This record gives sequence, structure tokens and C-alpha cells, in this order.
Amino acid sequence: MTILVRLLILCLLLAGLAYAVVFALATLVEPDTRETTITIPSSKFNK
Repeated sequence: MTILVRLLILCLLLAGLAYAVVFALATLVEPDTRETTITIPSSKFNK
């Protein structure tokens, strides 16, 4: 039973750490906005 409790605590700690990393990336990192231009050949429109 003790091993099961340790495993559950370890899984909860890893899940909490992953959640903290995702939250930090979502709030602290600002994305760069830039304009992109994609040239599409006219042969793609004829189909």
C-alpha cells in the first residue's frame, strides 16, 4: 500500500510540475507577431 501511495504522490507532483510549466509559458512568454506572405501557384486554382 505504501508503494501505491508513493506512486500516486509522484504522479501528482509530476502533473503539477507540468501544469506549472504550461502556465508559466502561457503567461510569461509573449509571441512575436509578424506578417507572412505565401505565394500560391496559379496551377492550384485551375483544378
